[in-house]
Amino acid sequence: MEEIIIVPIVIGTLFLGLPWLILHYITKWKQAKTLTGEDEQLLDELYDTARRLEGRLHTVERIISADHPEFRPAVRSDEELAQLENTSRRN
Repeated sequence: MEEIIIVPIVIGTLFLGLPWLILHYITKWKQAKTLTGEDEQLLDELYDTARRLEGRLHTVERIISADHPEFRPAVRSDEELAQLENTSRRN
């Protein structure tokens, strides 16, 4: 009597449950490879924050170089920064 119940459970698990589980995770892995709208928005916010921080750093370095003439800023000149920003916007 127990064998009658066990056989359909094993067959159902092998032919229905296991393929469903494999296909389910394959679908999840394919979805995880692409960027979601939320991910793109986060990247845009991070890019804007990085640009603002770079501008602030450049401002601080200009103030320090005005007070201390021997200071050499690590950031490029305003023209080079503008050119780099224009190049990055085209891409």
